[in-house]
Order: sequence, then structure tokens, then C-alpha cells
Amino acid sequence: MLSSLTIRNLALVESLTWELDHGLVAVTGETGAGKSIIVGALKLVLGERADRGLIRTGEDHCTVEAVFDTKKATEINAVLQNAGLEPCDSGQLIIKRVISAAGQNRQFINCAPATLHVLKALGQFLVDLHGPHEHQSLNSRDRQLAMLDAAAGAGSAVAAYEKSYCQWRETAAELEELSTSERATGQELELLRFQVDEIDTAALKPDEEEPLLQRHKMASNSARLIEFTTQALGILSESDTSVLTQLGELRRVLRDMERTDRGAAEATTGFENAFVELEDLERSLARYQERLEIDPREVLEIEDRINAIETLKRKYGGTIERVLDHRDAAAAKLTKIESRGEELGRLTKALAAARETVTSAGTALGQLRKKAAPRLAKEVSRHLGDLGFLQAKFTTELNTLPQPGSHGLEEIDFMFAPNPGEPAKPLRVIASSGEMSRVMLAVKSALAKEDDISLLVFDEIDANVGGEIATAVGRKMAELGATHQLISITHMPQVAALAACHFVVSKAVKGERTFSGLCRVEGETRVDEITRMLGGKAASATAHARTLLGVD
Repeated sequence: MLSSLTIRNLALVESLTWELDHGLVAVTGETGAGKSIIVGALKLVLGERADRGLIRTGEDHCTVEAVFDTKKATEINAVLQNAGLEPCDSGQLIIKRVISAAGQNRQFINCAPATLHVLKALGQFLVDLHGPHEHQSLNSRDRQLAMLDAAAGAGSAVAAYEKSYCQWRETAAELEELSTSERATGQELELLRFQVDEIDTAALKPDEEEPLLQRHKMASNSARLIEFTTQALGILSESDTSVLTQLGELRRVLRDMERTDRGAAEATTGFENAFVELEDLERSLARYQERLEIDPREVLEIEDRINAIETLKRKYGGTIERVLDHRDAAAAKLTKIESRGEELGRLTKALAAARETVTSAGTALGQLRKKAAPRLAKEVSRHLGDLGFLQAKFTTELNTLPQPGSHGLEEIDFMFAPNPGEPAKPLRVIASSGEMSRVMLAVKSALAKEDDISLLVFDEIDANVGGEIATAVGRKMAELGATHQLISITHMPQVAALAACHFVVSKAVKGERTFSGLCRVEGETRVDEITRMLGGKAASATAHARTLLGVD
């Protein structure tokens, strides 16, 4: 249901926040007061393209924000997730449109940026808008079929069919792709084989490049490094005046000191550690020098390996990992092409099996539909009779499709003959807006328990009706209000009087500016509004208004 609607700077509305209740909500007011702004705001929320002319004069943008209660949010969450948006875990869906005079319009769903396409996709699950407006779900064969499925209690059968249909289409697409896009010439096959063989022959390892480069760098500077280590070793140990030789002499003198005076040991305690460290340094430099003595053939091998790696990187990717990835992709494609005949056979068999499955699931679903169709037609006809179509005919016509469709093996048309003696024709073709709205009211009444669109908006569907029929329309709306939220924009006092709550749109001029506003009417104020709708303030009109409202 729609919890609230907030409008800023839209047409004659400067600022309006509308909090709504369950059940039948009546919206009334003088002609030209701005009732159409309510419908216009909802249409913006549902993804209709915006006209900058809607922005209130003197303002640079207008906004419309709607908050929906989404207790049954399975389909809504599916749309959101397909669009990469977070689901409605909080139980609320907030849609906001910002229309800019500069043309930079924006829309948001739960504060996240969204596209008009997503808003339109959500709209079919949020609102049925009827009257001289769009979003009439009775015009859609898919929605008609969904209504029949609801009447048939076919939810499980629909899910089974959709699963099998998706599998069938995926298999068909895979077979089509293999049949058309994987044909290859002998030259293309040879290229793939060469690429795989070239990379395999190189026997690349993901972590080998860095050690090779370090080894090559060391080899390139080995002569200078050997010279440096030779000098260092000479200073440390390889001459009569070397550091370690002199330290040996120093060790002898220090030991003589310690033998002469044991207290001298405190002064010489760090010497042995320093001597050991320098000996370790000498051994480390000697080992390092041994590694520097590289065989010239090894240097050539390192250079050849580095050149081979660089060549493969230039051809197949900037890193060894990318080269290996290219090899795997080429090998997979080669395998697929070489085994194309076998794979075509497998997919052909899989497609035939999938077709049998989807046909079986569709047949089961179709049986439920055929059984429920006359029951639905009978129930809708009963409600149509209550709404003044005493001699009209309403039937459901199921026609078999040439091949399985996304919603089953058949398509549907709601057939309607509003006038006796005329053949029934598809409702989407012949019904006027007023007739369509009353038929929708009848269908919604028949599906009150199963229907999952909780908000219906009827924009003056009571036009061209009056008296007892207007009262019947109001009663039917009030009955439907037990399971749905209905907004009825009406000029009929009989309908407005039966509403659970009643709002009046009014227009006022303040300081040479015109403002439209919306306020709830109750008690005597509501009596006054019903009296106005009845045509005057005479005592008889007031008495009639009180009778309609059931108040003294």
C-alpha cells in the first residue's frame, strides 16, 4: 500500500505531504482544483517521463516521493536485485523523483540512484491506475494470465513451468551459439594449436621471472662485485696487516691482561663478540664470492630464458599469469571446436529433452487454467451485474501458442460484450475508459483474496454513471477496501460517502499566487463537502448528505 506521498513545487502544489490509510480513500474537490496533480505525481513515481512544464513557476526543480509498504515484496525484490539494488528488507520501498528545470532529472529507490526502466518495472507490482490514464493492467495479456493463474491457485505450476522454460531457452541458445559462432577454418585451428604448443613448450612458472631478473642483474655486475669482495676479504683476513690478523694480536694482549688482573675482564668483555662477528662476515663474503663466479654458459641461458618470457608476454599478455590464462582460453576453445560434432549431438538431445519437459509443465499449467477460466468469468460477471452491466457478457478465451511462450503454452484474452446483441471482443480493444475501470473493479473483486497489487487508483471511473449504479460502484470499492487500498478521485457523492477516509483538494490565491492543497475532512466538514457535491447548500442537500454518510 501507499503509506505517504510527498510533493514539492509540482504545478500548483508548493508543499504537500499526504499520509494515507487502508481501505477506500476518496479524493474530491471542485473542477480545476488540482485533483489531477495526485495522479500526475503517482505517474512520475511509476516511471512516466517528466515534463519540465510541471515545475512550479519560479522554482528550479520539483520532487515527488512515495513510500510503499511492501509486506509482499517477492516480485519487487526480484526487480531490485536484477537492477543491482538492495532488497526491501525493512518492509518499505521509497521512490523519489527529482525533476530539474535544467533537464538533469534523477530518480532514487531507497536512496540509491535508479533508472526509469526500473521504476516502470516496479510499477506493475505497486499500482493499478485506472481511468483516462496508463498502467491499466487489464490491457496486458500477461497480467490477464497472471490474474487467471491467481484464480486457479497455480503458483507452483507457474514456477515449475518458468523453470523448465528457462532451461529450454538456455539450451537452445547454447546450441545456436555453437552452431553459428564456433565454426573455424583450418588456419584458425592451426593458430590455436600453435599458441597452445608455444606456451606449453616454454613451461612457464608464475613465480620464476623475478628470481631470473635478480640472477641476471647479479651476473651482469659480477666482475665489479668480485673485485669489491676481494678487497673486503683482503682487508679482513688475507694480508699480514689484515683486520683479523691484527685482532688476533689484540686478543693475545687482552688475554695477558686478564691473566695479570682478573678485573680487566670487565673492560674486554665485548671483544670476543666483535671478533666472532667479523669472522662470520668473512665467511659470508667468501660464500657470496663463490656465487659470483657464474659460468658464462649459465649467463647465456638466463638471458635466453628472459627473452623467451618477454616474447610470450608481448604476444599474449603483460604478465606470465596472463600468458597462462591465454593458453587456457585457447586450449578450451580448441577442445570445443575439435569436439564440436559430439557437443552438437549432446546439445541436440538435451534440447529435445528440455522441450518435452517444458511441454509437460505447460500442459499441467494449462489444465489448471482451463478449469479455472469459466469460474473466473462467472465470478467477474456476477460483480459486473452489481456494477450496472446487467446484460453484459464477460468470458475468458485461451488460445494455444505455436510454441511455448514465457508464460505458458497459451495466451489469454478477457472477452467483453457490454451491449446485448453484440459479439464479445477482447477487452483491450473495445472497452471505454469508464467501462474498463468498472470491469477492473469487478475483476479485482473476484480476485480479492489472490491479487497481489495492493493499491488501485480509480480516476473518475464513476463518470457517466449515477444514482443506484454510483452507489453500487461505491459499495464495491468499499468491499474491495477490506483487502486492498483504493484511491478514488470522484465527483460522485455516493462514492465519496462510502469511503473509509475522505480528502478534499482545494485551490486558493495568496499574494497573487495560486496554491493547491489537500486536507482530510471529517464530521461536519465532510457533510459540507458531500452537500457541495450534491449540488448546493439547501437543507434537502444537507439532509441527503447526512443520509449518505449515515449520520444524524
